[in-house]
Amino acid sequence: MGSFENTKYTASEPTRVSRSNHCISRANISEYALKVLYRLKDAGYAAYLVGGGVRDLLLGLEPKDFDIATDAKPEQVRELFRNCRLIGRRFRLAHVYYGQYIIEVATFRAGADIDSQHDQDSLIADGRIIRDNVYGTIEEYALRRVFTINSMYYDIRDFSVLYYADAMRDLTSCSLRLIGDPEIRYREDPVRMLRAVRFAAKLGFHLESATGESIPRLAYLLNDISTARLFDEVVKLFHSGFALKTFGLLRQYGLFQHLFPETEKSLQGQHGGLAEALIVRALENTDKRIAENLPVTPAFLFAVFLWRQTLDQARILEEQGMHELSAIQQASGNVISRQVRHTALPKRFSLPMREIWLLQSRLQKSRGKRALRVLGHPRFRAAYDFFCMRAQAGEDLGDGCEWWTKIQEVPPTEQLQMAETVKIARRRPARRRRKKVNASE
Repeated sequence: MGSFENTKYTASEPTRVSRSNHCISRANISEYALKVLYRLKDAGYAAYLVGGGVRDLLLGLEPKDFDIATDAKPEQVRELFRNCRLIGRRFRLAHVYYGQYIIEVATFRAGADIDSQHDQDSLIADGRIIRDNVYGTIEEYALRRVFTINSMYYDIRDFSVLYYADAMRDLTSCSLRLIGDPEIRYREDPVRMLRAVRFAAKLGFHLESATGESIPRLAYLLNDISTARLFDEVVKLFHSGFALKTFGLLRQYGLFQHLFPETEKSLQGQHGGLAEALIVRALENTDKRIAENLPVTPAFLFAVFLWRQTLDQARILEEQGMHELSAIQQASGNVISRQVRHTALPKRFSLPMREIWLLQSRLQKSRGKRALRVLGHPRFRAAYDFFCMRAQAGEDLGDGCEWWTKIQEVPPTEQLQMAETVKIARRRPARRRRKKVNASE
């Protein structure tokens, strides 16, 4: 691994696009970002809008965040802004707060030089950057960025755009390309493989050949990333509004199996069709909810991904004589304990997820007053949505989804009558007693 430690990326002269030749307008930039840019400029520092914000503005999209790069050190940024807080150890950053709005300010970084024994600000272990605070020039910083389309800068001094590494060519050709050798860049930080997929799904870009071809071979490197960080990345991947596209790309490049190994196994198993149909339904629904600004939760996402293996294991336990609910409880515990070896799953999400699962049996069987108690359960709506998605995906749940949909639509005064009517209708007929035959006959 030591051969990756002294990697340098060759700087090139930037191309500058004048204000009259690009579409970025200050009217589309956050007022808070402009305040930070102007104050840095007025204090004599270089100040640029950088990365995804510039990329999205050039693509005609609305940026989610506005990040700034400068030659001011983090401590100098803090001196300029009383509403500033320094964060990070591996990568020291300044956060400037305007209420709940945060503008992130980064100092230009140079290439890591660990041959300098006196410089302990940069450290690389097994090819991975674990601490990085070596400051440099804008050229060095541009070529340290991961993707060419993010090595673009908006200069507040003359409103021009600077770019490096043929970024504009890749932007116009919808190509996602790494700066530098893909294998080296992925080994520095394996999470970059997930970011490549996320950007490709979000922007509708294709992965440039070398950028994409390295991923299946290096996907195993994700096994060395902390489970907490991978959980955060999973949420970003599937809660960015392009979950279904992301799912397809993750499987195409062999990444999904390192995030959800048992889910991948179930997709290739006996009930793979049902498992995939449920996931597709759920991810389509997630994308729709995000587009409509409705809330989404990782609890539902993980419930979908881990359901099939939980259900299959629960059925095995039932066949061994365990009660249905106990079987679901034990199976869910087993599945979760194995999943957290790959991605963390905080209890604030795993507990409601397990409640969604436990309610599935009650939704299928409860009638009468028990049905009304299910209606009042805090997780009823999520469990009901999950139940109906299962039915739509092809699981045999009878008319349960239609029944629960209807009972929610009738007035409360009619709900009990409806529940009791169904209870009577579904009651098993009494068995006829066989007439005893006299042995002497």
